[in-house]
Amino acid sequence: MNVIPPAHDAIIVIFGAAVRPDGTPSPTLRHRVAAAARFGARFARPLFIPTGAKGLHGDAEAAVMARQLIEAGYPEAAIQTEETGTDTLSSVRAVARVVRTIGLASPVYACTSAYHLPRCLVLLRLAGIRTQACPPPPVPAATRRSRRWFWRLRETPALPYDALLLLWLRARGRV
Repeated sequence: MNVIPPAHDAIIVIFGAAVRPDGTPSPTLRHRVAAAARFGARFARPLFIPTGAKGLHGDAEAAVMARQLIEAGYPEAAIQTEETGTDTLSSVRAVARVVRTIGLASPVYACTSAYHLPRCLVLLRLAGIRTQACPPPPVPAATRRSRRWFWRLRETPALPYDALLLLWLRARGRV
C-alpha cells in the first residue's frame, strides 16, 4: 500500500517586527527569519507562515520575511504569508484561521524573539493551536542591557491582557 506523505511536516509561524524606512528588515526581523530558516532545515517539507501587515515603511512585514526565506533557499511554495496582523493578538487570530484551513496534521512552531515567545505560545494555545517553541534567535551582543529589559518588561502586562482578550473573543466565536 502506498502512503502519501503529508504536504508539510512542520508549520513554522514567524512573528513580525519592524521594517526600516528604506524597506529593509530591522535587525530583529532579520534575526527572527534567520532562526526560523535554521530551524526549518530540520524538516523535509516545512511550511513557513510569516506574519505582519504593512507598517510605517516599505512592504508588509510578512512579505519582507518571505523574501528573506526565498534568499535562504526556500521555495515560494513553502511560504504562506499572513499580511493582516497588525499586532501579536491579531496575528495569532489570523494564523489560527490559516492553520485550521491547512489542517492540524503537522506540528506548529512559533518563531520570535525570546522575550516575545511566551506570549506567542500562550496566545496560539488559547486559540486552539497546539504549538511548540522554535529556538529563538540569540540576542545580539551589541544590544544594551537596558533595551533588553525594556522589551521583557513590556511583555509583562501584554501577556495577561492579550490572553484575557483572546479568551473573551473565543467565547464570542471570533477566534
